[in-house]
Amino acid sequence: RATMASVDHGREPCPHRIFDDLGGAFAMGAVGGGVVNLVKGAYNSPRGYALIGGLEAIKREAPRIGGSFAVWGGLFSAFDCALVAARHKEDPWNPIVSGALTGGVLQLRYGLPSAARSAAFGGFLLAVIEGISIMLTRLTAPPPAPAVMAMPGDVPGGEPGASGAGVPEELAQESGGVWGSIFGGGRKDDAGAEPSMPDFGVAGGELK
Repeated sequence: RATMASVDHGREPCPHRIFDDLGGAFAMGAVGGGVVNLVKGAYNSPRGYALIGGLEAIKREAPRIGGSFAVWGGLFSAFDCALVAARHKEDPWNPIVSGALTGGVLQLRYGLPSAARSAAFGGFLLAVIEGISIMLTRLTAPPPAPAVMAMPGDVPGGEPGASGAGVPEELAQESGGVWGSIFGGGRKDDAGAEPSMPDFGVAGGELK
Protein backbone atom coordinates (compact mmCIF):
# COMPACT_ATOMS: atom_id res chain seq x y z
CA ARG A 1 0.00 0.00 0.00
CA ALA A 2 1.35 3.39 -0.97
CA THR A 3 1.92 5.85 1.81
CA MET A 4 0.74 9.41 1.97
CA ALA A 5 3.24 12.20 1.51
CA SER A 6 3.99 14.28 4.57
CA VAL A 7 2.33 17.43 3.26
CA ASP A 8 -0.06 18.92 5.78
CA HIS A 9 -1.90 22.15 5.09
CA GLY A 10 -3.94 21.97 8.30
CA ARG A 11 -7.07 20.77 6.43
CA GLU A 12 -9.63 18.18 7.39
CA PRO A 13 -9.17 14.66 6.00
CA CYS A 14 -11.26 13.54 3.05
CA PRO A 15 -14.21 13.52 2.65
CA HIS A 16 -14.84 15.87 5.60
CA ARG A 17 -12.82 18.61 3.93
CA ILE A 18 -15.47 18.89 1.18
CA PHE A 19 -18.11 20.04 3.66
CA ASP A 20 -15.56 22.14 5.53
CA ASP A 21 -14.56 23.96 2.35
CA LEU A 22 -18.19 24.37 1.31
CA GLY A 23 -19.02 26.21 4.52
CA GLY A 24 -15.79 28.18 4.59
CA ALA A 25 -16.12 29.30 0.98
CA PHE A 26 -19.75 30.33 1.46
CA ALA A 27 -18.89 32.35 4.57
CA MET A 28 -15.94 34.01 2.82
CA GLY A 29 -18.04 34.94 -0.22
CA ALA A 30 -20.99 36.13 1.82
CA VAL A 31 -18.93 38.29 4.17
CA GLY A 32 -16.62 39.67 1.49
CA GLY A 33 -19.46 40.26 -0.94
CA GLY A 34 -21.55 41.83 1.81
CA VAL A 35 -18.86 44.37 2.63
CA VAL A 36 -18.32 45.28 -1.02
CA ASN A 37 -22.03 45.59 -1.76
CA LEU A 38 -22.62 47.59 1.42
CA VAL A 39 -20.21 50.23 0.14
CA LYS A 40 -21.62 50.11 -3.40
CA GLY A 41 -25.24 50.26 -2.20
CA ALA A 42 -24.54 53.17 0.14
CA TYR A 43 -22.67 55.03 -2.61
CA ASN A 44 -25.42 54.57 -5.21
CA SER A 45 -28.30 55.39 -2.83
CA PRO A 46 -29.86 58.85 -2.65
CA ARG A 47 -28.98 61.16 0.19
CA GLY A 48 -30.50 60.08 3.46
CA TYR A 49 -30.96 56.45 2.34
CA ALA A 50 -27.34 55.30 2.27
CA LEU A 51 -27.67 52.79 5.10
CA ILE A 52 -30.94 51.38 3.80
CA GLY A 53 -29.54 51.09 0.29
CA GLY A 54 -26.41 49.34 1.58
CA LEU A 55 -28.43 46.81 3.58
CA GLU A 56 -30.68 46.11 0.61
CA ALA A 57 -27.63 45.46 -1.55
CA ILE A 58 -26.26 43.05 1.05
CA LYS A 59 -29.53 41.08 1.19
CA ARG A 60 -29.68 40.95 -2.60
CA GLU A 61 -26.08 40.14 -3.53
CA ALA A 62 -24.32 38.50 -0.55
CA PRO A 63 -26.15 35.12 -0.75
CA ARG A 64 -25.51 34.90 -4.50
CA ILE A 65 -21.79 35.58 -4.12
CA GLY A 66 -21.56 33.18 -1.18
CA GLY A 67 -23.25 30.47 -3.26
CA SER A 68 -20.79 30.97 -6.12
CA PHE A 69 -17.87 30.67 -3.71
CA ALA A 70 -19.41 27.55 -2.17
CA VAL A 71 -19.78 25.86 -5.58
CA TRP A 72 -16.14 26.64 -6.42
CA GLY A 73 -14.87 25.44 -3.04
CA GLY A 74 -16.97 22.27 -3.10
CA LEU A 75 -15.82 21.29 -6.59
CA PHE A 76 -12.21 22.04 -5.74
CA SER A 77 -12.30 19.88 -2.60
CA ALA A 78 -14.10 17.07 -4.44
CA PHE A 79 -11.42 16.99 -7.14
CA ASP A 80 -8.71 17.22 -4.50
CA CYS A 81 -10.09 14.24 -2.59
CA ALA A 82 -10.46 12.27 -5.82
CA LEU A 83 -6.80 12.91 -6.68
CA VAL A 84 -5.72 11.92 -3.18
CA ALA A 85 -7.63 8.64 -3.51
CA ALA A 86 -6.20 7.99 -6.99
CA ARG A 87 -2.58 8.96 -6.34
CA HIS A 88 -2.37 7.85 -2.68
CA LYS A 89 -0.38 10.93 -1.71
CA GLU A 90 -0.79 14.63 -1.03
CA ASP A 91 1.57 17.06 -2.69
CA PRO A 92 1.33 20.49 -4.38
CA TRP A 93 0.24 18.88 -7.66
CA ASN A 94 -3.14 17.89 -6.22
CA PRO A 95 -4.43 21.44 -5.58
CA ILE A 96 -2.93 22.70 -8.86
CA VAL A 97 -4.72 20.07 -10.93
CA SER A 98 -7.87 20.51 -8.82
CA GLY A 99 -7.90 24.23 -9.52
CA ALA A 100 -7.53 23.64 -13.24
CA LEU A 101 -10.31 21.05 -13.29
CA THR A 102 -12.62 23.28 -11.24
CA GLY A 103 -12.12 26.27 -13.50
CA GLY A 104 -12.66 24.16 -16.60
CA VAL A 105 -15.83 22.47 -15.34
CA LEU A 106 -17.44 25.76 -14.27
CA GLN A 107 -16.90 27.23 -17.75
CA LEU A 108 -18.00 24.23 -19.83
CA ARG A 109 -21.40 25.80 -20.49
CA TYR A 110 -19.66 28.60 -22.41
CA GLY A 111 -17.78 26.23 -24.71
CA LEU A 112 -14.49 24.36 -24.79
CA PRO A 113 -12.26 27.37 -25.60
CA SER A 114 -13.61 29.27 -22.60
CA ALA A 115 -13.26 26.16 -20.41
CA ALA A 116 -9.64 25.69 -21.52
CA ARG A 117 -8.78 29.32 -20.70
CA SER A 118 -10.48 29.08 -17.32
CA ALA A 119 -8.69 25.79 -16.55
CA ALA A 120 -5.32 27.33 -17.42
CA PHE A 121 -6.03 30.35 -15.23
CA GLY A 122 -7.22 28.17 -12.33
CA GLY A 123 -4.12 25.96 -12.51
CA PHE A 124 -1.83 29.00 -12.68
CA LEU A 125 -3.58 30.68 -9.74
CA LEU A 126 -3.29 27.58 -7.56
CA ALA A 127 0.36 27.12 -8.59
CA VAL A 128 1.12 30.67 -7.42
CA ILE A 129 -0.72 30.07 -4.14
CA GLU A 130 1.12 26.79 -3.51
CA GLY A 131 4.47 28.38 -4.35
CA ILE A 132 3.87 31.24 -1.91
CA SER A 133 2.75 28.76 0.76
CA ILE A 134 5.88 26.63 0.36
CA MET A 135 8.12 29.72 0.42
CA LEU A 136 6.48 31.05 3.60
CA THR A 137 6.79 27.63 5.22
CA ARG A 138 10.50 27.51 4.51
CA LEU A 139 11.06 31.09 5.67
CA THR A 140 9.20 30.60 8.94
CA ALA A 141 10.70 27.18 9.70
CA PRO A 142 13.11 27.17 12.69
CA PRO A 143 16.80 26.97 11.74
CA PRO A 144 18.48 23.60 12.21
CA ALA A 145 20.55 23.08 15.32
CA PRO A 146 24.27 23.80 14.77
CA ALA A 147 26.47 20.73 14.57
CA VAL A 148 28.85 20.27 17.51
CA MET A 149 32.39 19.83 16.24
CA ALA A 150 34.54 17.35 18.13
CA MET A 151 37.74 18.85 19.48
CA PRO A 152 40.99 16.88 19.44
CA GLY A 153 41.34 14.76 22.54
CA ASP A 154 37.64 14.67 23.45
CA VAL A 155 36.49 11.45 25.05
CA PRO A 156 33.51 9.90 23.24
CA GLY A 157 30.49 10.21 25.49
CA GLY A 158 32.25 12.55 27.92
CA GLU A 159 32.83 16.23 28.27
CA PRO A 160 35.21 17.94 25.86
CA GLY A 161 38.69 18.24 27.22
CA ALA A 162 38.03 15.81 30.06
CA SER A 163 40.66 13.31 28.95
CA GLY A 164 43.62 15.60 29.55
CA ALA A 165 44.78 15.15 25.97
CA GLY A 166 47.96 16.87 24.99
CA VAL A 167 49.66 16.02 28.32
CA PRO A 168 52.70 13.71 28.01
CA GLU A 169 52.35 10.27 29.53
CA GLU A 170 55.20 10.86 31.97
CA LEU A 171 53.63 14.05 33.27
CA ALA A 172 50.21 12.42 33.46
CA GLN A 173 51.62 9.61 35.57
CA GLU A 174 53.37 12.03 37.90
CA SER A 175 50.64 14.61 37.93
CA GLY A 176 50.33 14.33 41.71
CA GLY A 177 53.70 16.00 42.33
CA VAL A 178 54.88 16.48 45.92
CA TRP A 179 51.37 16.81 47.34
CA GLY A 180 50.26 13.77 45.42
CA SER A 181 53.08 11.66 46.88
CA ILE A 182 52.18 12.82 50.38
CA PHE A 183 48.44 12.13 50.10
CA GLY A 184 48.73 8.99 48.01
CA GLY A 185 47.96 10.54 44.64
CA GLY A 186 51.34 9.98 43.08
CA ARG A 187 52.42 7.28 40.66
CA LYS A 188 50.31 4.14 40.72
CA ASP A 189 52.83 1.93 38.93
CA ASP A 190 54.79 1.15 42.11
CA ALA A 191 51.74 0.55 44.29
CA GLY A 192 51.81 -3.21 43.81
CA ALA A 193 55.64 -3.65 43.81
CA GLU A 194 57.31 -5.29 46.79
CA PRO A 195 59.45 -2.94 48.88
CA SER A 196 63.20 -3.50 48.51
CA MET A 197 64.87 -4.79 51.67
CA PRO A 198 68.51 -4.15 52.54
CA ASP A 199 70.89 -7.08 52.01
CA PHE A 200 72.24 -7.81 55.49
CA GLY A 201 73.89 -11.03 54.42
CA VAL A 202 76.71 -9.35 52.59
CA ALA A 203 77.37 -7.08 55.45
CA GLY A 204 77.36 -9.98 57.91
CA GLY A 205 79.87 -11.96 55.78
CA GLU A 206 82.22 -9.11 55.73
CA LEU A 207 81.95 -8.76 59.46
CA LYS A 208 82.78 -12.44 59.91
